[in-house]
Amino acid sequence: MRTGYFYSLVFALLTSTSVAAVAAVAAPTAKPGADNAPLVMEISPQVQSDKLDLNHADASTLQRELAGVGEAKAKAIVAYRESNGPFSSIDELLEVKGIGKAILDKNREKLEVN
Repeated sequence: MRTGYFYSLVFALLTSTSVAAVAAVAAPTAKPGADNAPLVMEISPQVQSDKLDLNHADASTLQRELAGVGEAKAKAIVAYRESNGPFSSIDELLEVKGIGKAILDKNREKLEVN
């Protein structure tokens, strides 16, 4: 009976030792002095604007981003730009057929001219 008890203790000791060895191997090792700081993304030096550039946007972008501008008005903006050159100001958008003061005022904060 004592030998059964002895074997049980040896078995428990060996099992706990093997579990500890497996855990030590599986655990990631941290280098001393290594800083576990999160990675930082680099931002390009160019400032990205949330505004839509009238001189570079295509018709589908204009239609999608501007309130009150459908396919016909978006194509009219692009056609105006192609025939008259780039927009010099946002207010020049009033020269486009179908674009009135109300549509311009709704979208003024979204637009820029570069």
